[in-house]
Amino acid sequence: MQIKKTGVAGTVESSDIIVRIEPREEPGVELTLTSSVMQQFGRQIEKVIRETLAELGVESALVDAVDKGALDCTVRARTAAAAYRAAECTDYVWRTKG
Repeated sequence: MQIKKTGVAGTVESSDIIVRIEPREEPGVELTLTSSVMQQFGRQIEKVIRETLAELGVESALVDAVDKGALDCTVRARTAAAAYRAAECTDYVWRTKG
């Protein structure tokens, strides 16, 4: 999946996360994460974002996420929605991780 423009999903409400994905010239995903629960769950949130992008085939992107205590399923959904929007993709493949 190629990121073509900025895509955003989520809110800054409690128990949610806002994910912003933008195109990046260089290969790789550059992630900036701010979280109210960074000490406890920062690594896990970053892992879920990176795994979701990898599953979608995103190889190059700038990602900025502001977390307010979202569960993994919410992090995954917001990341996927932002990626689809940023790639201008309407061929959605929604699934649950099993």
